[in-house]
Amino acid sequence: MTYPQSKRISEVEASWGRASDLSSFERDSKSQDLETRDGNTKNVHRLPFFKASLFATTLEDIMAQLYVLFEINTELRVLQMRTEMIENLARKYGVKQKTVINELDEIDPKKLGSLEYKLKKLQSDRYLVLKVLQDTYMDLSLKCQYNALYENVNRIWDRQCHLKNLIEVESNNRILRRELNRQLRQQRNHVKSITYDTNVDIELLKSNLEDSELNSEIRSRYVLSWQGARTEQHIQMIHDKEFKPNHAIEYFKMKADQEQRVHTEIELLNNIRINEVLVEVEHWMGKYDKDIERLDLKVQLKKNDYEAVCDKRVELEEMLVEHEESINSWKKFKDEREADRQYRVNMFNAATTVQAWWRGLLVRQQLGPYKIVKKKGPAPKPEEKSGKKKK
Repeated sequence: MTYPQSKRISEVEASWGRASDLSSFERDSKSQDLETRDGNTKNVHRLPFFKASLFATTLEDIMAQLYVLFEINTELRVLQMRTEMIENLARKYGVKQKTVINELDEIDPKKLGSLEYKLKKLQSDRYLVLKVLQDTYMDLSLKCQYNALYENVNRIWDRQCHLKNLIEVESNNRILRRELNRQLRQQRNHVKSITYDTNVDIELLKSNLEDSELNSEIRSRYVLSWQGARTEQHIQMIHDKEFKPNHAIEYFKMKADQEQRVHTEIELLNNIRINEVLVEVEHWMGKYDKDIERLDLKVQLKKNDYEAVCDKRVELEEMLVEHEESINSWKKFKDEREADRQYRVNMFNAATTVQAWWRGLLVRQQLGPYKIVKKKGPAPKPEEKSGKKKK
């Protein structure tokens, strides 16, 4: 019989509720017997033998029901197998698994409502209940005590208290974070306002700087124009004073340049003539070399043709000799083959004659397979055979 998952979860929650009630009862007893906590706790959580036996018997039934619930709940086992399919395949084929130091590292906060986590939580809760019951049963059976149950309930209660403390700390941290965010927004707005004022001051300084740059550029332009005018005036005065000497110097320079130009032109003509003669000499020398090379090539080609004709004649002579030898060998082979054929024909005819003579002899003499077989008398009747046996 399979229970739906919601019912199973409700049963687990109910068991946790019973555990919490039991923990409240134990807390009351703990407050009453606080003075005996250090050395006498074993005597405090002790029961009589009869009550311990009844309690252990009840636990036996509960553990049996839990074992039955674990074994017959095939739907949960199938869902668990589907969720753990990848891990099972990895273990089957020997894939190395990473070691999990903390179980919380493998939990994704965004998938807390997934079926895998729900199944793992349900399975862990069931195993926890079963382990507590087993420890309590062993403690009751051997020592008539329920210290294991007491310790587990205290551990669960401490964990719930720790979780409550964590929730309170988280709420305080959330309030502190909200306050820090508010202060951060205020600080950011303050920084923005200061940045805006600073940018306005920077723009004013830039405008003043541009005005000063324009004024300085206008002044420098006026000064440069005045300096240029003065420079042109001085240059014109120097040019007027040095015009005649410069004119005489330019005349003599022009004469010297003309003489130098004539000299270079004459030298250039001579060089051109010498180069033309050298070009003609190189042309005829190159033509002579080309003609000699062409004649050498023709001679070499004729020589190669003669050698090729000689080689071909030698090959033809060798081919004729080989052909004559092959014809002679073929004639000899035909003669030998004909003699061999004639010998086989003669031997076959002789064998046929001897075989025919031998068979005729066997027939005439009635020998071998042609021997006459004597006929046997008629077989006796069955009645006669029986009469002979009686006699």
